[in-house]
Amino acid sequence: MEYRTLGRTGLTVSKLGYGGSPLGDEFGAADPLEGERAVHCALDLGINYFDVAPYYGRTLAETRLGAALAGRRDKAILATKCGRYDVNGFDFSAARIRRSVDESLARLRTDYLDVFLAHDIEFVHESQIVDEAIPAMRAIQREGKARFIGITGLQLNMLRRVAEAVPVDIVLSYCRYNLLMTDLDDVLTPFAKQQGVGLINASPLHMGILSSSGPPPWHPAAAEVKEAGRRIVEFCEHHGVRASDLALQFAFAHPYVSTTLAGMPTVEQVRQNVAAASNPMNETMLAVSLALSANYKNRSWPSGLLENQDA
Repeated sequence: MEYRTLGRTGLTVSKLGYGGSPLGDEFGAADPLEGERAVHCALDLGINYFDVAPYYGRTLAETRLGAALAGRRDKAILATKCGRYDVNGFDFSAARIRRSVDESLARLRTDYLDVFLAHDIEFVHESQIVDEAIPAMRAIQREGKARFIGITGLQLNMLRRVAEAVPVDIVLSYCRYNLLMTDLDDVLTPFAKQQGVGLINASPLHMGILSSSGPPPWHPAAAEVKEAGRRIVEFCEHHGVRASDLALQFAFAHPYVSTTLAGMPTVEQVRQNVAAASNPMNETMLAVSLALSANYKNRSWPSGLLENQDA
């Protein structure tokens, strides 16, 4: 496993990170025992960054990950989030964030977090994140409950504006750097690199579009984007290549992103993704796959308050 430094935090993280949302049944029912075995396998194969949130499974993912890491917490760089608790349940008040971190610590069976992130910040007014949420998280950091703090979301311009307005250690962006989207580099990457902000890329499979199983029914992408993804998957499978492997390898090749998060609820998926991280990318397959998506590249979707949209 290759390791990289996460911005100016000094944390050394595996380039493949463990995304914990499937542990909360976000992409269908997951076997909890297999999920625990998957976490153990990830640790054994060198994955050290584990990302979860109270929103995933409405606390279920945190509970399962905490149980799986019992006795091996020292081998993990552990990240969770605050602010989002249900589909339409957001609360970035200082009081709720303080309760949230204590609740997460209990579920995760630890007395500190390595990374604490404000989750999907585009769903509230920007001023609340800048003036209330981040200061509350910094106070939690000073108390020793979190080593580093940051923000997550879909809307790149808001992520950058917040990081410009108030210092953060880490920014997590999802669905903005993969075979269908690369506008992360137009907005966020140059700023993060200049400021030494750690950059994490999530959803390299575009929330399932670039996988053999396809996207979940709730996926918000336009039909033509899903169809472009289906064509990429079909092309790869025709040539004996897993589209998810190619998508991961494309994401791993980013020159500044420190870790790319992928959901891996089974041992088989962990082994497959670790193998993809170790193997070279097929440049010919990549070129054709990018061409198949060229007409629908960088087409995201609305998320959050109207005032926070990128376009």
